[in-house]
Amino acid sequence: MVEEILKKSSTLLTREQLKSKLPTKVMHQTLNIILKYLEDSGKILDGRKGILWIYNPSPKLDKAIREGVEL
Repeated sequence: MVEEILKKSSTLLTREQLKSKLPTKVMHQTLNIILKYLEDSGKILDGRKGILWIYNPSPKLDKAIREGVEL
């Protein structure tokens, strides 16, 4: 549920905004664990101003990263 809401959002969401958009109630500690997992797996950025979905499963992007030249 949390992933889907973050994927669909085009702007930063605070924890409170995210909790209000969820269809069911989620405890604050549980939400923090979910967000920590998503951040550790490279799917979101969790900053002071909010949470943003950054994951892009594009095969073209993966290929460009693997074959790119580091400057």
